[in-house]
Amino acid sequence: MSSVRSVSGWGRTAPSTSLLVRPRTYEEAAAAVLGCGARGSIARGLGRAYGDAAQNAGGAVLDMTGLDRIHSVDADAGTVVCDAGVSLHRLMEVLLPLGWFVPVTPGTRYVTVGGAIGADIHGKNHHVSGSFSRHVRSLDLLTADGTVHTAAPGSALFDATAGGMGLTGVILTATVQLLPVRTSLMSVDTERATDLDDLMARLTATDHRYRYSVAWIDLLARGAATGRSVLTRGDHAPLDALPARARRAPLSFRTATLPAPPPFIPEGLLSRASVSLFNELWYRRAPRLRTGEIQRLPAFFHPLDAVPHWNRIYGRGGFVQYQFVVGYGQEETLRRIVGRISRRRCPSFLAVLKRFGEADPGWLSFPVPGWTLALDIPATLSGLGAFLDELDEEVAGAGGRVYLAKDSRLRPDLLAAMYPRLADFRALRAELDPGAVFTSDLSRRLGL
Repeated sequence: MSSVRSVSGWGRTAPSTSLLVRPRTYEEAAAAVLGCGARGSIARGLGRAYGDAAQNAGGAVLDMTGLDRIHSVDADAGTVVCDAGVSLHRLMEVLLPLGWFVPVTPGTRYVTVGGAIGADIHGKNHHVSGSFSRHVRSLDLLTADGTVHTAAPGSALFDATAGGMGLTGVILTATVQLLPVRTSLMSVDTERATDLDDLMARLTATDHRYRYSVAWIDLLARGAATGRSVLTRGDHAPLDALPARARRAPLSFRTATLPAPPPFIPEGLLSRASVSLFNELWYRRAPRLRTGEIQRLPAFFHPLDAVPHWNRIYGRGGFVQYQFVVGYGQEETLRRIVGRISRRRCPSFLAVLKRFGEADPGWLSFPVPGWTLALDIPATLSGLGAFLDELDEEVAGAGGRVYLAKDSRLRPDLLAAMYPRLADFRALRAELDPGAVFTSDLSRRLGL
């Protein structure tokens, strides 16, 4: 099945037209790769990369969601073998009743396993569990010549593919190690932090007590309140923490859906004034300290998934999701950047700060030990490009990097400074794919 479509990332900033192909068998995927033409091809999952990583102007885009079989589950060992097009949502539906959970989930469960590996996604538990690829035991990769290779952690092919943004080949299947859980509910602690230093002190002192940790940060607050935050941390609730009614079906997985925003939202809806009001209300309604609250998994991990097409709220111009990391010891850099964003009055209401643990082995994996800040900004904000370029330079100068799965505008000259294994990645890619069969708008823009 194929058709010419306009394709964009979740940020909706730079759509491009491609031949969208939806293979339903491995053979069809191989045929699509071998017959993709001069402009090449790139695999795509559920379209949650924010930028242009899963776009290919004038070429082919392989919609992998038709390859969505769960081949086997070992309920004793806690492993699952599945196609790359299986979503994390589907895995949760199947695995939670068996007492297993995905090892890493980002802010949406509507991500495919192939996308999770290609972007080497991270979640609220990186300081404990690392990124998704750390839990992948093996994967099958379709390369440019139509050959399928099995790659294991520690091999060059695996480490280039983990975080490689689909540029080493098409992931067909993966074996993933799972996390055992007793219930499908979370035990959550929530507290306010009065400013950025207060937040960093709380995270540094007590993050080791929690599997999951994230802070919503008010980037419009200024003065003494700069960086004020709501810190939310938790772990999978034990059975004895559940109320009596919930103990009857402790591993049930239920989700809720709210009405979607209309297709067209008036420009300017997310103004500085409206976001400032939202941030003020969100901070004030948060408890100063609340412990042991029982929450459902979707509410804790994926609150925005309850709103279909929530990206429409930014209007036709879309939005830029900007995420960077700077290492421990670079707290002053983080303070300067937060201060600059605050003074610039960037209207971001989905801003989060987390701590990363040990670096992951993927050559282009984003996480390194340190502080990561992610924020959304309406793409129509005046002077945004130049402002983010300045932040990129500050991040690179501090030895940090930006997240390629969310990027839509990074300058290519900064890439090597941010990703020290870039030369190795390019060399392996040239060896595997000398004709640049696997190509995306991202790879052209950054010279990957």
